Amino acid sequence: MEAKIAGTKSIPLEMEVGDYYYCTCGESNNQPFCDGSHKGTEFTPQKFTITEKKKYAFCSCKRSEKEPFCDGSHKKLTND
Repeated sequence: MEAKIAGTKSIPLEMEVGDYYYCTCGESNNQPFCDGSHKGTEFTPQKFTITEKKKYAFCSCKRSEKEPFCDGSHKKLTND
């Protein structure tokens, strides 16, 4: 099962150092973070750790090879 495309642009966010959970299903109303919407599906959130306070670009299309971070994969999506 492929994740729902939550958006077609990266989500730039200034992040504090700490642990976070990335939404892998695409259903969260708190993108790019998990809000528990995956419950009852095969998806699980992806834990990641920020070690440096700075701005990061997060994936919203759920197709990045570098999740939770954007790698530009959203640029390949079409409106099919």
